[in-house]
Amino acid sequence: MYGVLLNPKTNDYSQFDAETRRLLRATIDFFESFGKERLLQADLKAEWVTDFLEFQKKEKLFATFLTPAAYADGDEARRWDGARNAALSEIFGFYGLAYWYAEQVTILGLGPIWMSANKAAKTKAAQQLADGEVMAFGLSERSHGADVYSTDMVLTPNAETPGGFTASGTKYYIGNGNVAGMVSVFGRRADVEGPEGYVFFAVDSRHPNYNLIDNVVHGQMYVSTFSLDDYPISADDVLHTGPEAFAAALNTVNVGKFNLCHGSVGMATHSLYEAITHANNRILYGNPVTDFSHVQGNFVDAFARLSAMKLFSDRAVDYFRSASLDDRRYLLFNPVTKSKVTSEGESVMTLLLDVVAAKGYEKNTYFHEANRYIGWLPRLEGTVHVNVAQILKFMPNYLFNPVEYPEVRTRLDATDDAFFFAQGPVGGAAKVRFGDWTKAYESRSDVPNVAVFYEQAKALQELLLTAAPSAEQQKDLDFVLNIGHLFSLIVYGQLIIEQAANTGLDVDVLNRIFDFQVRDFSGYAVSLYGKPSATQAQQEWAAGAIRRPVADAESFDRVWQQVKTLDGAYVMPN
Repeated sequence: MYGVLLNPKTNDYSQFDAETRRLLRATIDFFESFGKERLLQADLKAEWVTDFLEFQKKEKLFATFLTPAAYADGDEARRWDGARNAALSEIFGFYGLAYWYAEQVTILGLGPIWMSANKAAKTKAAQQLADGEVMAFGLSERSHGADVYSTDMVLTPNAETPGGFTASGTKYYIGNGNVAGMVSVFGRRADVEGPEGYVFFAVDSRHPNYNLIDNVVHGQMYVSTFSLDDYPISADDVLHTGPEAFAAALNTVNVGKFNLCHGSVGMATHSLYEAITHANNRILYGNPVTDFSHVQGNFVDAFARLSAMKLFSDRAVDYFRSASLDDRRYLLFNPVTKSKVTSEGESVMTLLLDVVAAKGYEKNTYFHEANRYIGWLPRLEGTVHVNVAQILKFMPNYLFNPVEYPEVRTRLDATDDAFFFAQGPVGGAAKVRFGDWTKAYESRSDVPNVAVFYEQAKALQELLLTAAPSAEQQKDLDFVLNIGHLFSLIVYGQLIIEQAANTGLDVDVLNRIFDFQVRDFSGYAVSLYGKPSATQAQQEWAAGAIRRPVADAESFDRVWQQVKTLDGAYVMPN
């Protein structure tokens, strides 16, 4: 069976090159030697991640994983490799969101730098990474939230410095803003209107005109708000101007927030180990807790959902690493990782919390920490409604206009993903074409619940052909987001099936995954039925799209036995 779950005791990362294996294992060993008690106390006391940053500096971890080959000074170990970056994100999530976050926002801060033509800035960033520094991404502002078109960070031309400016304004929710050597900041020129006035530029958090105001959260993560007060910007600090600056913002999010999925997978995995080890050894009303059918049901569902998260996320890496200007399918799969996978992480935690109950709130458990933070990913980082709205743009071509593509192979090769920083202009989502999604489903029509879900997927096609949302309904975000969730399930299922084939996933686990896929699709159909603006035809479609998963008690029990073997399979040392 495909070993879908990370286990620090047994993962050897043999799929990677020697230096990658060493660094991934060194990272695990760092946290294991740190110990559970110290790890949890650092979280409870909201200690900045100093020890971790010293470790990564000593090992040159970020320098190795986050420097493109072009700026690696010939060091073959240093490259931007989406597969190993995903594995590292999963490890960070497994031990604590604060560690994942320190790298996550460093990735975001580097995006506009590596995408720029500014060789001086890129050389500086490579050196800072080699020196163990971290970065930050100054995009969001309190007044504008997810509206990245608007910014009150204003650059005024400086007559005394050719090509230079002074920058003034405030940024909000900026990770690592307390220590970042380079902060990539998005702003606009005071003297140029519209998109032509956008500018991305780099500042240093240690500069006297950089005013660190506060950490807007209580936690180990430093999620800063800062202001620039007539901060001097030279031509060497300017990364992008005009529409290219806006494109850099969105393309950076494509690169940097992809890792939300594996962070969520890591958090849920550690929590599952704790939950099953606790519940399987607890006696209640004279019986082991795990003898109760509802408890087994929660564990099997959580295990299936977690397995699906990992399968989809790993397969999405293959598409991202294989992307080009002629194959931009990653533009659909990336928002699915940000919205769907992170939302599923929250579902897994809720299922487990309903089993462990009070234990899940005890301060000496990793579960307590993960449960507090799991919802941050779909809301503060994944912004589900924004990403589902983006997903909808791809729906017509995905469902109705397939084209032929070369097969996307498993991408574990030790190569530099240069395309991540050469994605080209933004926009054109409606023009992106996809392979035939039905092939994946028809390849596993022998799996009972895959077959049932495939019926539902084809039903969505029928809805869009016979009772599609009207022009008025398309303006109703509440209505169309429901359609987006239905569509997301189809995309989710396709990559899960593909990765199941690539990894030899146990068929019982695949069947349980599509058991919940069928139920989730039915749930969204019921929701659509109840929408005030749903037409009679749409209501009839919704009622007809509800399906019952194929029940198989023996298959369920085989998966439950797999879950039971996780009892004691991993326990973090104190």
